Amino acid sequence: MLTALAYGAVFFPGLFFSFRKGLGSTFTHWTEADVVAVSERLVSAVHASLAAAAGVVVVSSCKDVMTDRHWLVDGFVLFGAAYMTHDIYAMYLSHYHTQRVRGHGGAFTGHSLWTVKAFLHKDWMLVLHHLVLLLIFMPITLFFRRGLGDFFIGCIFTTEFSTPFVSFGKILIQLGLDDSRLHRINGVMVLVSFLCCRILLFPFMYWTYGRQYDIPLHSVAFHLPLHCNLGNLALLAPQVYWFILLLRKAHRLYRRHKTGTKRTKTE
Repeated sequence: MLTALAYGAVFFPGLFFSFRKGLGSTFTHWTEADVVAVSERLVSAVHASLAAAAGVVVVSSCKDVMTDRHWLVDGFVLFGAAYMTHDIYAMYLSHYHTQRVRGHGGAFTGHSLWTVKAFLHKDWMLVLHHLVLLLIFMPITLFFRRGLGDFFIGCIFTTEFSTPFVSFGKILIQLGLDDSRLHRINGVMVLVSFLCCRILLFPFMYWTYGRQYDIPLHSVAFHLPLHCNLGNLALLAPQVYWFILLLRKAHRLYRRHKTGTKRTKTE
């Protein structure tokens, strides 16, 4: 079991280091903040792609949504735990170098408890998300499920399907292509994939459970233990919050593009 954790502990930091070296030597005009930020997002996209692929394999293999087992579930949870730990460090490193480039060099002359606090203050929700997965989701998945529900863990894996599009959008902004058609198309993919894989996924899981046990969708929640419903609500709530933020950002970009188009026509 610990082999998967060891593989992840080598794979993700090694991939991050390789991207930093490759991007730094290829894009010599980039700052260290650019290199670290893009490297972190590329590693995030790789992990998300692997998670989504694992989820599809698990979901398609489990015919009984409660009792069927698949070895990928426990294996990938441990493999992904190494990524979550690494990503907290990578996000901190990205924040640190970004603040130095923005002219806060006096406060960010070196790593300290203050720089860590500044990072946690800015990205507390993402750090909390990672810690919840590490300290709550992982132990529950590995030790407290009594071998039940691999299908639903596979569904949770597929929520990462939207992450590569989010990462790609940030990379396009980093490259100065935020006004390009490619960025707008990617933005649509972010919204669609996020809606389907992170929000509509939850009623889908309730529907598949109800279909197996011949329970109407609107009654499924009343046939499940309270802790299952509360757990799903805890997972769904931040997804709804992030989706609202994405919609607001998309609306701002649409208005900015529309305003820019009108100005061009007027000129």
